Formats: sequence, structure tokens, C-alpha cells
Amino acid sequence: MTAQTAFFVTGTDTEIGKSLVSSAMLHALAAQGLRAAGMKPIAAGAVLQDGVWHNEDVDQLAAASSVKLPTSLACPYLLREPAAPHIVAEQEGVAISLAHIRSCYTQVSAQADAVIVEGVGGFRVPLSDYVDTADLAQQLALPVILVVGMRLGCLNHALLTADAIAARGLLLTGWVANTVDPSMRHADDNIDALRARLPAPLLGCIPRLPQASAAAAADHLDFSLLPAWPGATARAFV
Repeated sequence: MTAQTAFFVTGTDTEIGKSLVSSAMLHALAAQGLRAAGMKPIAAGAVLQDGVWHNEDVDQLAAASSVKLPTSLACPYLLREPAAPHIVAEQEGVAISLAHIRSCYTQVSAQADAVIVEGVGGFRVPLSDYVDTADLAQQLALPVILVVGMRLGCLNHALLTADAIAARGLLLTGWVANTVDPSMRHADDNIDALRARLPAPLLGCIPRLPQASAAAAADHLDFSLLPAWPGATARAFV
């Protein structure tokens, strides 16, 4: 048995809110009584706690998941230094294998009704001399959720990312506007510009939250706009 619902979450940059949106999705899925599992196949930046290496993003996904996974499946490549994955992997003697990640995803999918896979950095972050996160997304062949960090420059970043997703033959199925710069000028106009240009529905706008929790973020998002969301009514997006 494999998961009936699965999405790949990417962003316009690093530190843009991918983990917040991914955990919000997991929270909403678990609230429906589904076995929801979160994966972040590559994470760069870990701290040692009680003899165990932890990554904040991986822990956030685990906390929102209703399926508890061993770290070896939830994050097959947990790198120590918070830097570009291909650089850190080489320093740590790690060879990132897309086939291994695919195998881990298959194992996770067999245990869950829904799987959320969070990418690392933006959509074209190098993982080695030969592959990047776009290759990973292509290997998994999942519908893509794009998290747009709302700040100056987001229009170009979002539209280029959407083009890159389409170029890999992947479906951009929804996008989220996440407030990164609360003082951004003309934020609503920027959101309107993206709504007119991105070929997918806006799932919602997350303001600057006093406490950035999965539940708080989920309150600002409407996942029923996703055609593949459990219980959603099929609808055309124009």
C-alpha cells in the first residue's frame, strides 16, 4: 500500500517558510485522521542533543506528523554544517544518492496515507556535482507546492521558480505567500501580480505570526483548493 496523497514543497529561497507550510499541511492531514508523514530528505545544519543529532526543520515536521519515523527515513542525509548541501556533503564524505532517497520515500509511503516531502533551499540547490533539488523533485514526480517569501524581489524569484518546475515536467499545484519582511511595501499588489501569473491557486497568505506553529499557519491556509487534497472537490483553475 502506498500513500494516496503526497506533495513536494519547495520555496523561492532558503529560510522562506517551507518547514512552516509543510508542518501546517501535516497538521491539517493529521486532523482529518490520516496517517501523515513528513520527510526532509536533505537537511544541512544539525546540533547534538543528548547524543543525538537534531535539525530544527526535521524536528518540526516530526512534531506535526501522526506517523513517527526513524530519522534514517525522515531525513536520509542529515548534514552537520548549515551551508550549501553539496559543499557540506563533500566535506563530511557523504555521497547524496537520489536512488536512496527514492527508496526511503517508498518505505515512508507504505506506512502513511499522506506524505509531505520538503526540499532543501530553493528549487535548484546543488546536491552534488551532478544533481540538484530539481532532479530530486523530478525523481519523486510529486505535485509541487511553492512557498513564496514575501519580500522585495519575490516576483522574479517566484516566476523563475515556476518556470523551472514546469521545465522539469512537474505540476505546480498551489502556492503560499509567506510574510518574510513585514515592512514590505505594496505586499498586496505583489500577491495580486503573482495570482495573475502563477498557474496554480493561492492557498493563502501567512502573516508574521507571534508563534510560528503548524496549527497557527494552517489557520491561514485553504488546502481544499488542491485537487489532490483528501476530501477536496475537483475544480478547474483558471
